[in-house]
Amino acid sequence: MTSEIHCDSLWHGADIVTMRDGKYHTLSNGAIAVRDGKIVWLGEHAAMPATLIADETVKFDGGIITPGFVDCHTHLVFGGNRSGEFEQRLNGVSYAEIAAQGGGIISTVKATRDADEERLLEQALFRLRPLLAEGVTCVEIKSGYGLTPESELKMLRVARRLGEHLPVEVKTTCLAAHALPPEYANRADDYIDLVCNTIIPQAAAAGLADAVDAFCEHLAFSPAQVAKVFAAAEAAGLPVKLHAEQLSALGGSTLAAQHHALSADHLEYATEQDARAMGDAGTVAVLLPGAYYLLRETQCPPVDLFRKHGVAMAIASDANPGTSPALSLRLMINMACTLFRLTPEEALAGVTVHAAKALGLQASHGTLEAGKVADFVHWPLSRPAELAYWLGGQLPCTVIFRGEVRQ
Repeated sequence: MTSEIHCDSLWHGADIVTMRDGKYHTLSNGAIAVRDGKIVWLGEHAAMPATLIADETVKFDGGIITPGFVDCHTHLVFGGNRSGEFEQRLNGVSYAEIAAQGGGIISTVKATRDADEERLLEQALFRLRPLLAEGVTCVEIKSGYGLTPESELKMLRVARRLGEHLPVEVKTTCLAAHALPPEYANRADDYIDLVCNTIIPQAAAAGLADAVDAFCEHLAFSPAQVAKVFAAAEAAGLPVKLHAEQLSALGGSTLAAQHHALSADHLEYATEQDARAMGDAGTVAVLLPGAYYLLRETQCPPVDLFRKHGVAMAIASDANPGTSPALSLRLMINMACTLFRLTPEEALAGVTVHAAKALGLQASHGTLEAGKVADFVHWPLSRPAELAYWLGGQLPCTVIFRGEVRQ
């Protein structure tokens, strides 16, 4: 006698885009059975076991169901904004001139240090809600605008609190090695010592960081300095990520791969050596078309090399005050296709299965499969390419987070 399969809810009446192996793998007229916030059965409705019993059944009127979106690279917690600098740049003022006036990242650092946690939380909630409205169910949030032990931990605490205020999975990353604070001018090695000996250990001890990141660039930190940050992260038991090859080729992504980094991000100037190393290590390439667009860059990430060497490509908003004030991950899907020449299927994989891998969550998130969390989105669309096709606006959708409709 076959035993009953009991579930809390059954969802059907739409085609299910599972995104297994980074492909659509669509189930026509599919069904998803959920118990305790996880998927316990998934398949075509016609193949559903007769012994499956649901407390509640939800039937959609057509459309598609995708995994919940994962925004795997954001800087959502910060003080103030830099819209004034954006306007200055468009009026011909150079970045160097703005920095000399006290602008640039230092202005954000000052505003972030000056803001208390409640103010930072209020501002971050304002930025996070539009992302959630477009199907984001998991978001990574970095520190990096405090640049002192107190302010970095403050940012990470606020990021954690966002997951308590809104129904979204939040992963936090300590990015204390983001920029050189003004009080450490011409003393970069001393600041790296502070990051390695104080900030990372304190963040880890407090349970505030899920990973450690750094900015490897001529205007930030050298590969040798980043290697010290990685060593400190590994000593604290935290995985690493890296901002690399955004403005120049320093071999940062190869360094990241050597440390088995979850991801290397930006990558406009990555080389074939970098791509090969990342492919061998399983390090995800996180592409950030918002920053590329706003900075009017002309060199695209080497997408063909990533394909050649089997590097998984994720897409993220890079939501930040200076170079990517982007509050729409779906717009990033479109821009990844139009600017970086990804296919719609690759771009959708970039905000689901590959973005989950970039956060080390591939066992629980990113695809629709039995055993994974029940985070999925119903869209009243005929095919998944429409997610890349429609430009602007908010497409109506129903977001299910851990098996419940998110209000």
